[in-house]
Amino acid sequence: MSTNQKKVSASPTLPTKKTQNQKFDISNVLNEGPFPTSQNKDNTLPLDEKIRKAYFWITNFAIINPFYDIEYNSTPALKFTIGDSKSVLTLPTAQSYSSFVLLPLLTLMVQGKCLLVGGPGRGKTASAILMGVIAGYPIKEIKRAIQHGQPQMTITDLLGNPLPSDMMNAKSMDEIKIAWRKWLGMRVKIIDEYNRIPTRTQSALLTIMGDNYAEIYDQIFECPDAAWYLTANDDAGGGTYQVIEALRDRIDVVVKAPHFNTRFIKDLIQRVEEGYKPESMVPKEIIFSETEITEISKGIREVQFPEPLRRRMEFFAAQFEFMEYAGEQIEYKTKDTVKLGGSDFSKFFSLETGKDKIRDLGNQTKNGLSVRAIFTCINYAKALSFFRGLSEVTIDDLTHVLPFVLHDKLVQNPDATFFEEEGNQVYKSDRVSWIRKLFVLSLSEYERLGLDQKDEIQMLSQKFEEGLEGISAKETKQRLIEIEKAIDAISKQRKVYGHMFDDLLKLKYLHQRYTNYYNWAVDNV
Repeated sequence: MSTNQKKVSASPTLPTKKTQNQKFDISNVLNEGPFPTSQNKDNTLPLDEKIRKAYFWITNFAIINPFYDIEYNSTPALKFTIGDSKSVLTLPTAQSYSSFVLLPLLTLMVQGKCLLVGGPGRGKTASAILMGVIAGYPIKEIKRAIQHGQPQMTITDLLGNPLPSDMMNAKSMDEIKIAWRKWLGMRVKIIDEYNRIPTRTQSALLTIMGDNYAEIYDQIFECPDAAWYLTANDDAGGGTYQVIEALRDRIDVVVKAPHFNTRFIKDLIQRVEEGYKPESMVPKEIIFSETEITEISKGIREVQFPEPLRRRMEFFAAQFEFMEYAGEQIEYKTKDTVKLGGSDFSKFFSLETGKDKIRDLGNQTKNGLSVRAIFTCINYAKALSFFRGLSEVTIDDLTHVLPFVLHDKLVQNPDATFFEEEGNQVYKSDRVSWIRKLFVLSLSEYERLGLDQKDEIQMLSQKFEEGLEGISAKETKQRLIEIEKAIDAISKQRKVYGHMFDDLLKLKYLHQRYTNYYNWAVDNV
């Protein structure tokens, strides 16, 4: 084995001068350039640089993965049109990355939950094991702690067993001691083929993933915060058991394991001949302590999410929940109302006629975005920016994160007219590109509406956020009139789209708050 495979390059992964904070610029969707970040306590290596060194060691020496699907450009990219489908091959001009390596690594840093999907033998479990080694666990401990999903797995198989002597002698549940499984206390948890676990055992797994504790016979084991790695051979219900919806919802990102590029068989032959096992050769320079991961988590939280990007995120997230004929009262005109009522989605979709097929992004999905999904998008976007050495999230970082976070969160409406358009059929199978397309269409609509220059709801919201203290009854009445005028303007538009629905609810909220204050102000004159 080459000694180079044991070493981490001493050269910077991003050999670029540190600069002033980069400002948000919609005209430059793909930015590149590192910014100062926190350093290790020994002041030797910035933690973002250490993460990048770990990433490049994995891609160069551990996983044969010549794919760069997370693309960045500092200058216009060179593009080629390929095949009858007119596919575009892009050559990025700035440092780009493989989602199969980067997303699991970011999951370790944010202590999230990552589902790796793909056919057998594509390196899903190997990738998860590498994350455990990088987190500081011995390779044997990691392998022994992997929970292998299989149809006979019971709750005690997953969590632990009550001690037989206690079962015989205990007079109450409190006296029973449990021999808990060691994996419950680890900071990296790996569940292999999680869709082969029986439904009842999935419920126990959900409690650990969602609430960080395990329970047997009224005994509780408090689990530490951890990075989770789950694997499945497909994400379309192909396991032995259907994965319960609540468990799927707890997964933060879905990453597809790429196929093996046969141009790299030479590398495989070399590994066979040298007996090379990368998980046993991880350099100590890229192994993270628990303290370092805590420091990284803090650094990620400190990355700024600029207001112009926040507004675009709000606009995008508002597209999907609204369904005009789902309910009578405005608050219940949502897809969730249809779902909870057990009604047929297609009938309600058919009632919404005459809308622009491009503008009506909500027609493409059967659900909206949960608070958890939006939170995860923000968290991973900050993590990606931190990884790139930035102090502020850029629009390209958010664009790259959204498809992996929302992969299983947005449920497609296969009957949407969008998918019938020429060239759009591919989005039914390629969900990553579909979600990226949704975001690009949302950005275009945001720009078309000129919401950076004129957004009356935003201005009314900012006025309210300044506080009500000292506002006279007369001024309050004037603001109520402004809100009513804004609602009237929306009511005169021919069609209502998702973002308008959220605008109406925000205006109603502001009106109620001002109404309550006005009544108080009048009574206390």
